[in-house]
Amino acid sequence: MEMESHTFDHFDLQLLDALEVNGRASFSRIGAVLGVSDQTVARRYRRLWAEGGLRVVAVRDAERLGQDQWTLRLRCVPDSALPIAQALAKRPDTSWIGIAAGGTEVIFGTRPRSVGDRDDLLLGKLPRTPRVMEIRAHQLLHRFFGGPSGWLSRFGALTADQLTALGPEPVAAEGLARIDPQDEPLVAALEQDGRATYPELQRATGRSESAVKRRLAALLASGAVYIDVEYDTESIGYPVSAVLWITTTPAALHTVGEALATHDEIAHAAATAGPSNIIATVVVRSTAHLYAYLSGPLGRLEGVQHVEASPFLRRVKQLTYQQPSR
Repeated sequence: MEMESHTFDHFDLQLLDALEVNGRASFSRIGAVLGVSDQTVARRYRRLWAEGGLRVVAVRDAERLGQDQWTLRLRCVPDSALPIAQALAKRPDTSWIGIAAGGTEVIFGTRPRSVGDRDDLLLGKLPRTPRVMEIRAHQLLHRFFGGPSGWLSRFGALTADQLTALGPEPVAAEGLARIDPQDEPLVAALEQDGRATYPELQRATGRSESAVKRRLAALLASGAVYIDVEYDTESIGYPVSAVLWITTTPAALHTVGEALATHDEIAHAAATAGPSNIIATVVVRSTAHLYAYLSGPLGRLEGVQHVEASPFLRRVKQLTYQQPSR
C-alpha cells in the first residue's frame, strides 16, 4: 500500500527516498534518475533542509557492531522533563530523545561505548537525578525494522529501476563490522554531514583522499555505519508519532515482530529485554489514524497481550543533532 503526503509534493518524496537509498549520491546522479536537472535537485534539497528538517548523516550501527543499545523511560516531576532531556541531549551516547506522557516522561535511546559508560548512566547519574521519579530500562536484543531499512520506502515513491540505478556501487566487505580508532575522525565528520566531500573528509582526517574513499567504502560495506536521512515527519504530512510498548507471549515474540516490520505505520521495531518485550515507533497522520492502527492491524496480531502507547509531544534530539529550542 502506497502512503500519501499532503505537504510536500511527489518529487520531494522521491528526493527523500533517493537520499535514503544512497545519501552520498551526487545531485547530478539523482537528477538523472529522477529526470530533472541537478539544479532542481539542489534547490529542493535546500528547501527540505530549511523547512523539513532534512539532514543526511552517518550512523554507527550498534547492532552490527555488537554494541549495547538501550531505550529508557524516565518519569519526571512536572516541569522537569525538558531540562532533563536537554541535559541528556548533550551526551554523545544518546541517539534520540523525546518528551511524552503530557510532558512528564522522557524517552531516549542510548548506545554506551563501554560497560563503564553504561554503568555511569544507568547506575550513577540517572538514579542520583532528584527530579527523576522512575527509571525503566529496555535493552534492545534484535531489530525487526529500522536502522538501514528506512521508513520512507513505505511511500513507494521510486520504481524498482530507479532504486537499482541509485544504489551505491557494491563493495566486498572485508571481515567483521568494526570501527578502528583511526576511523574515528572520519566517522565523526560524517556524523555531522553524511554528504561531506572527499576533500572535506581528507582535511578532517589528515589521510589521503584515496585512503578516505577506501575506508569509507569498507565501513559502509561491512555495515559498521550507514548513511541515514533525518527529517521532520510532520513536514511530509505525518505529525503524530508514538512509542509502543508491546508485550507478547514468548512463542509469538518473533512472529509479531516480523509482522510489525511489514506495517506501513511502523518506522522502527525491536525485541527487548525489560518491562515489555517489543518496542516499536509508529508514525501516522493523526490521532484518529493512531487509534485505527492500534485497534486494527496491531490489535489483530495473535499473541499480543498488552500494548501501551506513548505519543511524543516533542523531539529534543534526533540521532546526531539537537533540535532547536522553540
